[in-house]
Amino acid sequence: MLQNFEDHPKTAANFVALSPISFLKRAALVYGARPALTTGHESRTWAEVSQRCRTFSAALQAMDIGLGDTVAVLLPNSAALFEAHFSVPLAGAVLNTINTRLEAETIAYILVHSDAKLLITDHSFAKLLKTAFDICPKIPVIAVSASGVPLPEFAQYDYETMVSGQAAPDYVLPQDEWQALALNYTSGTSGRPKGVIYHHRGAYLMAMSTIAAWSLPQNPTYLAVVPMFHCNGWNHPWAMAILGGHMIFSPDYAPETLLDLMETKAVTHFGAAPIVLQMIAECDAAKARHFSPPIQVMTAGAPPPPSVLERARALGFQVMQVYGLTETYGHIAQCLWNENWGDLPPAELAKKQAMQGVPFPMVEEIALIDRETKIHAPKDGKTIGEIAIRSNTVMKGYYKDKEATALAFEDGWFWSGDAAVQQDDGYLQIKDRLKDVIISGGENISSVEVEAVLHRHPAVGVASVVARHDAKWGEVPCAFVELRAGQTLTEDALIRFCRDHLAGFKVPKSVIFEPIPKTATGKIQKFQLRERVKQIFTPNV
Repeated sequence: MLQNFEDHPKTAANFVALSPISFLKRAALVYGARPALTTGHESRTWAEVSQRCRTFSAALQAMDIGLGDTVAVLLPNSAALFEAHFSVPLAGAVLNTINTRLEAETIAYILVHSDAKLLITDHSFAKLLKTAFDICPKIPVIAVSASGVPLPEFAQYDYETMVSGQAAPDYVLPQDEWQALALNYTSGTSGRPKGVIYHHRGAYLMAMSTIAAWSLPQNPTYLAVVPMFHCNGWNHPWAMAILGGHMIFSPDYAPETLLDLMETKAVTHFGAAPIVLQMIAECDAAKARHFSPPIQVMTAGAPPPPSVLERARALGFQVMQVYGLTETYGHIAQCLWNENWGDLPPAELAKKQAMQGVPFPMVEEIALIDRETKIHAPKDGKTIGEIAIRSNTVMKGYYKDKEATALAFEDGWFWSGDAAVQQDDGYLQIKDRLKDVIISGGENISSVEVEAVLHRHPAVGVASVVARHDAKWGEVPCAFVELRAGQTLTEDALIRFCRDHLAGFKVPKSVIFEPIPKTATGKIQKFQLRERVKQIFTPNV
């Protein structure tokens, strides 16, 4: 009988809140003597990281930082930022990692909107913070400084002093796994960034799922290329604690530096946006290298051009394309390797690997749905639908924006705003952001498809395609192009190239050679390109 099954309530013995905090506790026990991180010539073990995180957590609580308080962090990938991923939530607070590439106005907006009670940063952001604090109220600042370096004028507390104290209380998990863990702001490609709330349960499941989906081994050596201000480094810092991984932090992100670290530190895994992957694969230092065994690479942020995947494979990178959003803790779909692809030519294989693939293990469902008719798209590789998601790794909601949250969760789905098709084998393929689909003479044109062809031209470095008005067809494709250093190319020549690879109605009718505006995370700001098109092609009245 049902009652007999229901007579057993949850207890402390059989129900423990899921939280990535528990990963560090175990790492200190199981991998205590193993390296947790290396930055420059300094390394720390998992036992040392655990001690520092618990000590800093106690110091935060002594400052009256606790449950529901936002702690903002403005730091590059570093040991301190990695430690904050454990120490801040251990205090019950909410971690807000701020994009270091943002301008002062947006940083000021985030500090105010997030209700930040404290900021952790370093001296390199002094000028930026001075401008930000001229815009918004000042809050207490903890400075991360090298040993012996005086405290910056803008800071009141020293990070190393705080982590070097004696108080190191035991681990305390949240009472409720739905408790807020992190607050991440979207990149703001169409307006003010929105604050996305992560909970402890979602981060725990994302980290565990990443291990299964990426087939991560024990004790990987992970090069931290993905900024930890971006979806908390795709949740990889927490995943590394599960496996006793070794995080390698680079002093800079020059492709030559990264390649040297891959070689000298025997890197096994890293994640990177397609543009970063392209920079690494095409730099002069890459020509003399081929990594064997291959380095496992996860790439996300935009569909990578097949040409980039082909070059990366030649370098010895085994690349897995993933798909996700800030609102889904990062990746929720993966281009899982299919054994039938093994004999494909490199160019054809790269096209397969550029697909977004199938759901991650922790994702309940990904569907392609027409949001107006509610009809699910067939698996025909042609019919476009909006990607809708149900998962334990969908955000809790938008901070202080109930209206946007309700709209995003309409009909019991999270609506991504991304348009895709599904192949007969179930693999998803992004075609566009819905607002970026070009409708020309009643035909849908995927800007992603056109951009992939443009990237195949050897002179093209970066390309982006938007719609421009056309009196006859309604809309036609317009390409914006940045050329590679030292290259020259004419509009006519590039259009002819596209005609060889695209249906006539998909070929760009205009090509504009100029710098392409990007967000601080490297995403192309198509809304600015649309405004630029209006300026160029709308006659003055």
